[in-house]
Amino acid sequence: MSGPECCQNPPAPSSGGESGQLLQIASLNSYVSGNPESKVALILISDVFGYGAPKLRQLADKVAAAGYYVVVPDFFYGDPLTPGANIEDWLKNHAPEQAVDFAKRVIQALKEKGVTKIGAAGFCWGAKVVVELAKDGEIQFAALLHPSFVTLDDIKGVKVPIGILGAEIDKRSPPELVKEFEAALVANEVNNFVKIYPGVAHGWTVRYKDEDAAEVKCAEEAHQDLVDWFGKCRH
Repeated sequence: MSGPECCQNPPAPSSGGESGQLLQIASLNSYVSGNPESKVALILISDVFGYGAPKLRQLADKVAAAGYYVVVPDFFYGDPLTPGANIEDWLKNHAPEQAVDFAKRVIQALKEKGVTKIGAAGFCWGAKVVVELAKDGEIQFAALLHPSFVTLDDIKGVKVPIGILGAEIDKRSPPELVKEFEAALVANEVNNFVKIYPGVAHGWTVRYKDEDAAEVKCAEEAHQDLVDWFGKCRH
């Protein structure tokens, strides 16, 4: 179910430049960004490298600037995958299904804070968590970016508007599978946005190489598409 693609191009340590802060939400260390008074919150669920990845936090800041309260929880409790580690061994302790209950606690904490609408975006590993929340109706809208572990049956169970941003080069969710996802959503009359980005590989939206201008441009396009999709869903 997982493979080398999930582990390629691990993030470099943060060099700063983030506008958010670290808080505890539902007993989880979380990076938060944006207006804490916003009634619309977004939960960004990381890939295997965890909530500390600089490009994920930068994306959280970018999305927050559109008027959201954005939360990036540490669902790994300080134990993200590290370069060189065996991902199969790591997944035994960090199956995405285990994180669904953690996410539900975060959702409840946000509701208690006065948030009235919650969306979620999942990256690679995190996409499986988000699709489970979208099946349960725990969130009001969703997005999956280069998803891992997500099946066609998962997509058939989705009950809320969902965006799927896929890479052309992706063994975890190849374009053919993403097209099947889209067909299932259309058949079930679920509002959706599905797009496959040419020339990029699994993980590119948060693991693009700064020196690769084409990859950076495609990541920025996906980031804007994500903001636009959430903008359509929030009203």
